[in-house]
Amino acid sequence: MKRGGEFRQVCVRWFKKDIPEYWGKNFQDGVSSSMEEIILFHDEVMYILIIIISFVLWVIVRALITRYYYKYLFEGVLIEVIWTLLPAGVLIFIALPSLKLLYLMDEVINPALTIKVVGHQWYWSYEYSDYGPETIEFDSYMIPTSELKKGELRLLDVDNRLILPIQAEVRVLVTGGDVLHSFAVPSLSVKIDAVPGRLNQTSFFLKRPGVFYGQCSEICGANHSFMPIVVEGVSLEKYISWVEALK
Repeated sequence: MKRGGEFRQVCVRWFKKDIPEYWGKNFQDGVSSSMEEIILFHDEVMYILIIIISFVLWVIVRALITRYYYKYLFEGVLIEVIWTLLPAGVLIFIALPSLKLLYLMDEVINPALTIKVVGHQWYWSYEYSDYGPETIEFDSYMIPTSELKKGELRLLDVDNRLILPIQAEVRVLVTGGDVLHSFAVPSLSVKIDAVPGRLNQTSFFLKRPGVFYGQCSEICGANHSFMPIVVEGVSLEKYISWVEALK
């Protein structure tokens, strides 16, 4: 039963695309509202690009095949105005939702929970400081390949996961303990620099339970590739039980 449960968990994570895929060409499934908006915006821009590229290629191929020179197409004032205003309109059409998305991602709503993240060479430290004097803090190291258990992912799983409640606004304060690092979890649309001596902040809203993987995205030394991030979203009841157990 244990092996079956592990296999089922791996299958669920695979089909939900909460883990990196070999030769993956698409985004991982979004678990936060901002990531879902990013995926939607990406798809809309791709449609526009396909239309523009198809039209330009058609014009080029037609010109090469027919070798037809039409003076009003190359020297007319009207056509010059059209192909100046049309690209400008397309850029504005793309820029407006892009700016809206950027401002929404930077906005920090009243958080239900604040987590402090510190990047080190080469591991992560997490601190839950919302519980008064009983601060919860721990380090998170990558599990070596030789110690992996069935169902765990090579170079991605850690000994202590970042446990967070779902359906709650979470604020993350990020800094570096030695050199530059970058806290990045694609499924949450989170990528924020960990700079020594400086606090950066971001926020996200977990919409469903699951296990979400990330990695340091700033070259920070010899073992830069061996400091993964694992965020586990759980229900509020399980989160409270986990906090009480650590206390």
